[in-house]
Amino acid sequence: MTQAPQIDQFLTEAIPQEWFGGAPSVKWDDAEIHCVGHLASGTSIEAFREATRAKRMAIAEVAESTFGRSVSWGVTVDGVTTMFTTLSIPTMTRLRLRERAVLDTLIDAGVARNTSDALAWCVKLVARHQAEWLTELREALVGVERVRAEGPTPI
Repeated sequence: MTQAPQIDQFLTEAIPQEWFGGAPSVKWDDAEIHCVGHLASGTSIEAFREATRAKRMAIAEVAESTFGRSVSWGVTVDGVTTMFTTLSIPTMTRLRLRERAVLDTLIDAGVARNTSDALAWCVKLVARHQAEWLTELREALVGVERVRAEGPTPI
């Protein structure tokens, strides 16, 4: 079962309203919660980061113990998003020779430093060029989750 409403509600109540110009953007997966707020044009990101550090860490500590996910903070100023902290989660994958050759080509060409960077580059490329399809897929998964929740409960 998703914790979406609880995560959103917690952050809405915990984050001081004067921090951001509107509700922050909140995204999460099984390991991490990203909370990104909008600051007024010309605002010093470093000054905001330092002034809010203690309160952000206190909010993160409660969220991490409540939801079992790390909290990463960021801000958007003038359309540019800066993340203060984020997780880099290792993933395990099995690739065949032809797939590894793609990664090796990216490394040999200097596009990526290593296989991890090359694979991350490929994922970002798919996300950029298939964003509409991925959005449709995510929306379909929300429907699947809703249907599962409405289904029979196991005995």
